[in-house]
Amino acid sequence: MSEADAIRQILTHARTIAVVGLSPDPMRPSHDVARTLQARGYRIIPINPNATVILGETAYPSLTAAAQHHRIEVVNCFRKSRDIPPLVEEAIAIGAKAVWMQLGIAHAGAAQRAQAAGLRVVQNKCIRTEHAVLSARGVI
Repeated sequence: MSEADAIRQILTHARTIAVVGLSPDPMRPSHDVARTLQARGYRIIPINPNATVILGETAYPSLTAAAQHHRIEVVNCFRKSRDIPPLVEEAIAIGAKAVWMQLGIAHAGAAQRAQAAGLRVVQNKCIRTEHAVLSARGVI
């Protein structure tokens, strides 16, 4: 499956997105992106061990903790590239369907591992921007 197909599949079928590294600070890109996705109908699950509530949603210290309460479909990563491999392992373990690495974030080995486990993978792209492109085209 091409990355363009993966993007379309993720954004048209997934409804619950765990945002790893979601900041409570409205000036941070993670907050702005998550707020926009939330406004467009996606359920946002904040993953931040230093917060309790972000964007009106309970924040969890890890994907594993969040998965005890929510069915997570997409793991959207706002973390450094070197932090991606353990997040991919956790995404696989909780049964996520996709891993999305935000603009500037990529890890070839982790992407291969996720794909081998059956997850869709997007690297180095902004989920909000890709949503806007598909929306403008009338795809979603």
